[in-house]
Amino acid sequence: MPLLRLLTVFLFLLTGFVASAQHNNPYYSRTDTKKLKLSDAEWKKVLDPNVYYIARQEGTERAFTGPYHDNHQAGTYYCKACGNLLFQSSTKFESGTGWPSFYQAAGSNSVKLTTDPDGYRTEVSCARCGAHLGHVFDDGPKPTGKRYCMNGTVLDFVAGK
Repeated sequence: MPLLRLLTVFLFLLTGFVASAQHNNPYYSRTDTKKLKLSDAEWKKVLDPNVYYIARQEGTERAFTGPYHDNHQAGTYYCKACGNLLFQSSTKFESGTGWPSFYQAAGSNSVKLTTDPDGYRTEVSCARCGAHLGHVFDDGPKPTGKRYCMNGTVLDFVAGK
């Protein structure tokens, strides 16, 4: 049994290394929870232009065009900019909006909510790096009644149980 545990830990670390290398982003980590404060110039160097547009310039992908709006696999969603844990697939639901929607964030350190300057919407950003993710609305299902309407382009999905 200890060998199985060791192998599991090794695979977990390898997965994190591969994901970090795959992103070509030295700030991407699924284990580091330290807040990131980088300049937009630095983010522009390490992020894909589409991710940069949404995460740093508060852009929005067109409905039904981004990844994961129709994803039904079990797994975990992370911030594509920094690797922070955001959502579990068990809280994902079909909103019909064309964007991946969740009724609850993965934890208290996952997302930050801020009222938009117009006062009508609440922005959802990554609690670790401040990346713009989408908006949250009060028309979701029970038990929370929330609909975290996210841009799939800034989500990094890892299939799992």
